[in-house]
Amino acid sequence: MRVRIGYAAWIVGVAQFFVVHWITESAWDRPYSWARNNISDLGNAHCALQAEPEPRYICSPEHGLMNGSFVALGVLLVVGVALTGGAPWRGGRAATLARLLLACSGVGFVLAGLAPADVDENLHVLGALLIMAAGNAGLALAGFTLAGHLPSSLRWGSGLLGVTALTALGLFLSRHYLGLGMGGMERVAALPLLFWALTVGVHGVARPGETRRRIPNNSLATRI
Repeated sequence: MRVRIGYAAWIVGVAQFFVVHWITESAWDRPYSWARNNISDLGNAHCALQAEPEPRYICSPEHGLMNGSFVALGVLLVVGVALTGGAPWRGGRAATLARLLLACSGVGFVLAGLAPADVDENLHVLGALLIMAAGNAGLALAGFTLAGHLPSSLRWGSGLLGVTALTALGLFLSRHYLGLGMGGMERVAALPLLFWALTVGVHGVARPGETRRRIPNNSLATRI
């Protein structure tokens, strides 16, 4: 039961994020663009012209709702990592590291929500790096450390998503957007982690017996 609750936490966290994202962007007077705007723009507390990294006007009336969603997502990601324990993992140090990195991404979302980019930029950037650097590194490592009883498509897909997201992060930071726009490239760097959590969560809830075949004694749930 505990493991299923962990998987459900991932599902709820990701689902509420996309629902709130849609509600918040819909509240903008000037159309919000997935290509031109950062995800963080939805959480900015003040209306102003933003010059970096690309010029754009930001005014998000429902920024409080979006920042609450960031925090909720982060908490639920960490809860999911803790409660699922070692169920979907092979065990060993590499798996433990992957889980810790994924938990760091949850902490990153909490920081991003508590410190909007136009309120505390340094803390917000730290949160973004925990999501897109630490979290994506954990995602790439998951491709090698997820348990063998899980579908091979899920295991290899995890690694591919992680590598793709890390590559997109490098392109985003170097301002090479490949025609996707600043916001588009940022999403390639940030969203694979959420798609992964949703996919693993749905698989875990749908097939609880399969994901409970192997739960090592050194569960991360006892460490977080």
